[in-house]
Amino acid sequence: MNIEIKKSIKPIKYNFAIKYMERRLDQISKGGAKELIWILEHDEIYTGGTSFKDNEILDKSINFIKTNRGGKITFHGPGQLIFYFIIDLKKRNINIRKLISSIEKTIIDTLSYFKIKSFADRKNIGIWYRNNKNIEKVAAIGIKVKKWIAYHGFSININIDLKKYEKIIPCGIKEKKITNLIKIKKQNYKIIKDMLIKNFLTNIQN
Repeated sequence: MNIEIKKSIKPIKYNFAIKYMERRLDQISKGGAKELIWILEHDEIYTGGTSFKDNEILDKSINFIKTNRGGKITFHGPGQLIFYFIIDLKKRNINIRKLISSIEKTIIDTLSYFKIKSFADRKNIGIWYRNNKNIEKVAAIGIKVKKWIAYHGFSININIDLKKYEKIIPCGIKEKKITNLIKIKKQNYKIIKDMLIKNFLTNIQN
């Protein structure tokens, strides 16, 4: 299937990205546009998904937006890779569970290339890294399905300011921390975007 791949260089405002994807989803549902993969970074923003609760905000002064993706509260900002997609589940004959498994495998396989061992947790969605006795989140997943078309996607922390997470309870989980790839292993992650795209396309086709 034809799929458009976009890579934005400058940070994209969160609301602009969501509105763009919703317009594109409507076009896809009518057969007037290709599916989409969009790699970008956001300006600093905290977002809460459909299961977000007010007590997850510890600092009430934060710049916060309620959004329609699944999941709870998280932070977006420079140093975090956002992997958005708009995928027609019906045409591809895949269900939600298959899509989430494909996302998890995409991230785990990609991080494995960089000699980082990560894993998925059925109780706490996302991708995790074991740092001695601590379990730390390195990638968050949040999707929404409309008209059998899935959109939103996942984020991977490359070199994000981890102090920003101290103002919230990330993903509603108090007992686990957030990390980033540079903290785990200092190396060049320049090719990670292309590897994620390649692995994602492979996994949703298998």
